[in-house]
Amino acid sequence: MASSITTPAPAEDDTAALRRLYLLRFAFATVWAALVLASAHALTPLSATLLVIYPLFDVACAVIDIRSAKASGGPMRGLYANVALSTLTTAGLVAAATSGIPAVLRVWGAWAITAGAVQLIVGALRRRRGMAGQWPMILSGAISTLAGASFMAQAGKTNASLGVLAGYAFLGGVFFLVSALRLGRADKTD
Repeated sequence: MASSITTPAPAEDDTAALRRLYLLRFAFATVWAALVLASAHALTPLSATLLVIYPLFDVACAVIDIRSAKASGGPMRGLYANVALSTLTTAGLVAAATSGIPAVLRVWGAWAITAGAVQLIVGALRRRRGMAGQWPMILSGAISTLAGASFMAQAGKTNASLGVLAGYAFLGGVFFLVSALRLGRADKTD
């Protein structure tokens, strides 16, 4: 939970690095969503590969974010939890892809719920410590937990589709874009 101890805001270079990371995440999510949407109604080798790539990309981004958080004294535990969750999700998606779209939606839903909760907590801790641009991340984490529950419910329907994951990823990317823009504004006002 949040501590009453505050740390100084990250150096300008740390904020710029986080801004670049968020812009990269937006670009990746946009391209990924378009590719998944094109094959949303069938689980093909391409869509299965895309499904596995997404959490792997999340792991890589979290590792980069960890380096930045170490430099600024940011919340490390949440980021390590994100790496663990995304790694487990990758393995879960490999297994689920052999069982069909409903199994994929269940694994993705569980990931969205847990990763959303972690993102919400990490965003709240950063916001408390004076780092700008975290409100979109807090909101994104809250929406992610709700979306995850929705994915699990959709898995039980006969017309389950991967299209909902494309929309989810794109919306998450938009939140990263908004956060990057807010961080850029914070850099200019410092």
